[in-house]
Amino acid sequence: MFEILKKEELAANIFLMDVKAPRIAKSGYPGQFVIVKIDEKGERIPLTICDYDREAGTVTIVFQSVGASTKMMAELEAGDYFRDVVGPLGKPSELIGLTPEELRAKKLLFIGGGVGTAPVYPQVKWMKEHGVDVDCIIGARSRNLIILEDAMREAAANVYVTTDDGSYGFHGNVNDCLKDLIRNQGKEYGQIVAIGPVIMMKFVCLLTKELGIPTIVSMNPIMVDGTGMCGACRLSVGGQVRFACVDGPEFDGHLVNFDEAMKRQQMYKTEEGRAQLREIEGETHHGGCGFCG
Repeated sequence: MFEILKKEELAANIFLMDVKAPRIAKSGYPGQFVIVKIDEKGERIPLTICDYDREAGTVTIVFQSVGASTKMMAELEAGDYFRDVVGPLGKPSELIGLTPEELRAKKLLFIGGGVGTAPVYPQVKWMKEHGVDVDCIIGARSRNLIILEDAMREAAANVYVTTDDGSYGFHGNVNDCLKDLIRNQGKEYGQIVAIGPVIMMKFVCLLTKELGIPTIVSMNPIMVDGTGMCGACRLSVGGQVRFACVDGPEFDGHLVNFDEAMKRQQMYKTEEGRAQLREIEGETHHGGCGFCG
């Protein structure tokens, strides 16, 4: 059992929770994720780690209440418990393996769209702790959906807030803001990390490919077991089959087949769609042993 120590509503239907999970807090790194279950029969919900406190033994998660399971999560309060919290899963961000000098040379920009701001934050915080100044764009449809702005301003050298409806900050989406920074404000970036809705990451990568800026994205497709065995999170990256839970969740955004990923996500939601995918993908449908039934 994993106790919820803190609950906060960051925006409409977007919640932050600090969960007591000492072993995960001790070994987790930016870029990794956990899978939580409310009870014995609950759905397994993958959530990228937003923060961790090794001394306090806590892990911070952020989620949006959109489906039945996340709506049940939203009803939990401090003092309640999760049945299971499994992690850390996936590979840490490749950036944390670099020296501060190497990171500074990259001239990093981080982009968080909507709830994707949450997994961007631990990476930006890591940079701050290691003396590396980075810029950050955080965007949402409107002002009331912007999250973690204050925390991000404490960690990043410059934070640019953008809203689709112009209710706060720059008027436009994150791509519009990126183009403005580069073309109108003279900003130069050597590498970008973009995390958010798949469609957002797709269009960021189309722009950065045109601009010649290497871009990392974090893929969070449907996951079931989180160990590479079920095949739910199968992706095509550079023409090769990859599984987000074990090979990622971070990938070279210029190599990800976003259109296939979005189509597959829709198909996987129905039994008929899953059957079609099993037939189409054959032996590559599953990860791990490849024949896990």
